[in-house]
Amino acid sequence: MHIVPRETHLNFLGHRRLAFVVSVILLAIAIGSLTVRGLNLGIDFTGGTLVEVGYSQSATVANVRSDLSEAGFDRAVVQTFGAPTDILVRVPSVDGENDSAEVSTGVLQALRSGAPEGIDVAMRRVEFVGPQVGQELAVKGMQALAFALIGILIYVSLRFELRFAVGSVAALIHDVLVVVGVFSLTQMEFDLPVIAAILAVIGYSLNDTIVVYDRIRENLRKMRKENTATVMNNSINEMLGRTVVTSGTTLMVLLSLFFLGGPVIHGFSAALITGVLVGTYSSVFVGAPIALVLGVSRTDLMSRKETEGEGPKPGEAHAP
Repeated sequence: MHIVPRETHLNFLGHRRLAFVVSVILLAIAIGSLTVRGLNLGIDFTGGTLVEVGYSQSATVANVRSDLSEAGFDRAVVQTFGAPTDILVRVPSVDGENDSAEVSTGVLQALRSGAPEGIDVAMRRVEFVGPQVGQELAVKGMQALAFALIGILIYVSLRFELRFAVGSVAALIHDVLVVVGVFSLTQMEFDLPVIAAILAVIGYSLNDTIVVYDRIRENLRKMRKENTATVMNNSINEMLGRTVVTSGTTLMVLLSLFFLGGPVIHGFSAALITGVLVGTYSSVFVGAPIALVLGVSRTDLMSRKETEGEGPKPGEAHAP
């Protein structure tokens, strides 16, 4: 039996003022937290010591992390490196300074004392990441975000219209600030994988917004007697099922990563979860409403031929 999908007729744009108020509050909280609390930058940005050790038998990350915590390395990041016997430990610097030899020795002693009897722990590699390198990585990460937003502004301007481009970029900036604000409020570690997650959020949110814009442009050509707000509202309703299914299935995967993937990818998965939620919201309540407020209309998305008529057919004479 074929089931016809149920159509929705929700008045999204009718609540755009309330949505703007909610967005302003979210952005104010995010910017305020960033100003007061800042970000809990990881070793990628602050510098620190990287220690690779090898176990004679398989080791569990939870036990290694527990041994390091008991030895005073509470902020150490632990992950497997290739085989289960290879462990990578990253220890952030304290006040911008750390003696890599002292840190590596302390890490090795802590792991050897916590290892079960008969299991040997050997040092494989020690590297030190200086604060200057970390600062350079932070600058490069911010530049990547800025270039992505500029490229998107150009792309949407060429494909649709400048006011739609402004709406899409405003939605993306909204999403990025909210995600970064969540990391500031929770003080979760902010590192390079989180930057990668934010770039992925930009792509996800943009794709959602572009799908809605495509439907708006299509409906503006078909629904010539309706005003722009009605056409936008109908277009969002038509794409609502697709948006809910896409966001829902993506969230299922991300929640699995967050709860089952271990602490190493908590920041990465948390950034994506927040980004998917806020990106879905902004596609509906930020991107299209801003374009509407800026005054986008049917004529902005149609060619001159469409707006003025096709003119006389070949062979037909103009009326005198």
